[in-house]
Amino acid sequence: DRPCPRSHPRTCMKCGQGTAALVIRVGDPFCRGCFRDYFVHKFRAMLGKNRVIFPGEKVLLAVSGGPASSAMVRQVQEGLSREAAKRLRFVPSLVYIEEGAVRRQSPEQREQTLAQMESLLQATGFPYHLIHLEEALELPPSILQPGPERASTPGPSYKEAVDSFIQQQRQGRDSGTTLPAHSSQDTAAGPPGTPRLPAAAQTQELLRSFEAAGTATAREELLEMLRTHLIVQTARDRGYTKVMTGESLTRVAVKLLTNLSLGRGAFLAVDTGFTDQRHGDVMVVRPMRDYTAKEIAFYNRFFSVPTVTVPPLLTKRREKPSIHQLVERFLLGLQEEFPSTINTVYRYEGPSGVPGVWGDWTAPTPCVGCRTGEKLSPEPAKASSESQRCLLCLCGLDTEGGEWGEHWGGRGGFGEWLVESKAAYIPLLCYSCRLTFKEL
Repeated sequence: DRPCPRSHPRTCMKCGQGTAALVIRVGDPFCRGCFRDYFVHKFRAMLGKNRVIFPGEKVLLAVSGGPASSAMVRQVQEGLSREAAKRLRFVPSLVYIEEGAVRRQSPEQREQTLAQMESLLQATGFPYHLIHLEEALELPPSILQPGPERASTPGPSYKEAVDSFIQQQRQGRDSGTTLPAHSSQDTAAGPPGTPRLPAAAQTQELLRSFEAAGTATAREELLEMLRTHLIVQTARDRGYTKVMTGESLTRVAVKLLTNLSLGRGAFLAVDTGFTDQRHGDVMVVRPMRDYTAKEIAFYNRFFSVPTVTVPPLLTKRREKPSIHQLVERFLLGLQEEFPSTINTVYRYEGPSGVPGVWGDWTAPTPCVGCRTGEKLSPEPAKASSESQRCLLCLCGLDTEGGEWGEHWGGRGGFGEWLVESKAAYIPLLCYSCRLTFKEL
């Protein structure tokens, strides 16, 4: 009996010598060594092509313990090592948002997850911060406003910044001193004597907010909003100007269709693009958005990248799944039968992160400002005035809104705002956030 031709070992398409260890796409077999080079090059090329992170800049890496964010941290580690051919030049720190209270974990399980994450973060050698989701209820009112943008005076170009950084390094070596890697405020989370979990009253208040949400979709959106606000506030408090998140290509494709279903089509460029500048003083960067979940899974397995698994968001009995879950099941189900599904959805967004670009044809850009006739600009989250921003997501209002400064004032904290009268704040939200807010 002749063996099946497909059972024969395939040769790596890059080096032509090694035996293929995996097939990324149909007809793209890679050996382990070439796959590692391909994975590393894609990460460096993504940062080098966009040039938004300058040398010496402080960058906060948002780590969830999942495969994508863990692979992102490993890429930064290797990029900063002495053995790297072209070393990364920014100063990284890590932040982990602990969400066990809304993920059906007992206090003992939360402690165990925290211990696992802390050992993972300590192993990187980077400064890290452990934040509990309960702390979102105490965020200042300023989190609902975009931070002050950088001064309008033009700064040095990327090339000038690189040359200046290299010159400082040479001067430091000649004088026997080194550039400080981290400031004194970039230390690990609190002292050993502090309690690891928040007070039970805070946890119960957070759970009441999530249990009051009428649908699983509203809870998913609420969790995403609180997590984002915590990360941005942590960056502001500690002087970071950039935040890296670990959304993969698969996650971006799911998020793209999900946001379309939720009425956020006008904001796809900032919700799924490489950069998100809606927060003003803090830019969110997504360097993993060109990696599929399959590539990340193989990389983590081949090169022993540690991850931490957490349970899904709590759901009520006999409750319908969220739109996020339905879209994910739909896309992953199609991906099994049609392997180009995820890439096709991803390409809809276009190479520049602006939706509607397909080949040489550009779709008409939708209006962002309500009844103003403005077209979708390269910065769709930037409204013509502060009063035209959504109070929750900070994107430009796509419904008729009002002046939100007088409504918000300086009252209380973020938690108090969640339980106040909803009617006064509905006009201050975009269409998608209105749908979520009405469920709370």
